[in-house]
Amino acid sequence: MKAWVLDAINDFHLKEINKPQPGKGEVLVAVKAAGICGSDIPRIYKTGTYHYPLIPGHEFSGQVVELGDEVDSAWLNKRVGVFPLIPCRNCGPCQQGMYELCRQYSYIGSRQAGAFAEYVAVPAKNLIELPESVSYKAAAMLEPLSVAVHALRRSGVLNSDKKNSNIAVCGLGTIGMLISMVLLKQGYKNIFLIGNKDFQKEKAVLLGLKEDCFCDVRHTDVKNWLTTKTENGVDVFFECVGKNETINWAIDNAAPGGHIIMVGNPASDVTLERNLYWKILRNQLVVTGSWNSSFTGKEDDDWHYAVSLLSDKSFLIDKLITHKYSLDDLENGMMIMRDKSQEYIKIMAIWE
Repeated sequence: MKAWVLDAINDFHLKEINKPQPGKGEVLVAVKAAGICGSDIPRIYKTGTYHYPLIPGHEFSGQVVELGDEVDSAWLNKRVGVFPLIPCRNCGPCQQGMYELCRQYSYIGSRQAGAFAEYVAVPAKNLIELPESVSYKAAAMLEPLSVAVHALRRSGVLNSDKKNSNIAVCGLGTIGMLISMVLLKQGYKNIFLIGNKDFQKEKAVLLGLKEDCFCDVRHTDVKNWLTTKTENGVDVFFECVGKNETINWAIDNAAPGGHIIMVGNPASDVTLERNLYWKILRNQLVVTGSWNSSFTGKEDDDWHYAVSLLSDKSFLIDKLITHKYSLDDLENGMMIMRDKSQEYIKIMAIWE
């Protein structure tokens, strides 16, 4: 089969390799669409990964074409999404069904072979069946959408009746945009987006958000802007960047008793000035970490909620897919993200 193989940092090539064989409890998935995650770029070109060779890629969908031993035959030929985190199922968090917090997990595309290939072997327990109404392309967005849903659940705003809450989303990459889309779908009126590109504003308006809800930090002071928009500050602040400056904005602009959701992976060391730490104390702020997404195989997990969103034609997930490539040309998308040579939100390889 064809696969993009990482043999060392910055040594990434399309090769012909043997097709994997599904082991006990596994299935073979013919990959139909795979998204490039921001985390793939440093893994391939800068920081490296856990071992080599590795096939990256963890945002994907496909069709089950082969079954390993002890797998329910009903999975054969099913259209599926795949939860990429493979839990040990033995540690404390796993015993509570909190698989995203597993202490000894593996991970498709970073710790074991991933989806930038024609086929990938995955545990049957990590599969979610796709409705016919959900395309493979849309389903390849299930992983980031579930991460967004998880953050929304951690904040308490998902399915809340407090629709007049002031909510800020800082950082408008894939996750920030998806959080904004779900908030809009939920009926929230006071959504404030904080970004640094005209392209982000254009996308937000295309998705149905108001033009004046966008703060361009290149030209506007965040605190002054939010002060004009809210009386007491922001009730819920989604920090989707992971930089000192944006974390400071979250603390500085949170309303008394406000909730800050830390979603962005840290770009470097993070420190707090004394006066900001005082604000956490004196405003009794709730600061919550959000990591990955919940997948239990039950109807109430993040992935099932995400599938229900994708099944709704009014949820315009395709609007976030800005570039599409074949498997052969996937590295062109990588280069755009690495070099930031074009504006993008989600770049995807599609071979359905």
